[in-house]
Amino acid sequence: MHLFIATLQKVNIEEKIQNAPDKGYEIGVYIGGMLPFVVLVALAYLMFKYHKKRNQ
Repeated sequence: MHLFIATLQKVNIEEKIQNAPDKGYEIGVYIGGMLPFVVLVALAYLMFKYHKKRNQ
């Protein structure tokens, strides 16, 4: 079921950039593509820091 949902949510970024009305839209697509990765990295860092502090 998760694979099915992931397939439906797959977005073709190159196609969106080619059909972009202006440069601002391209920047928004780029930021929107990178934002989930940045949030996950920040969450992992905060969890690491919390557990390191807790074990000391």
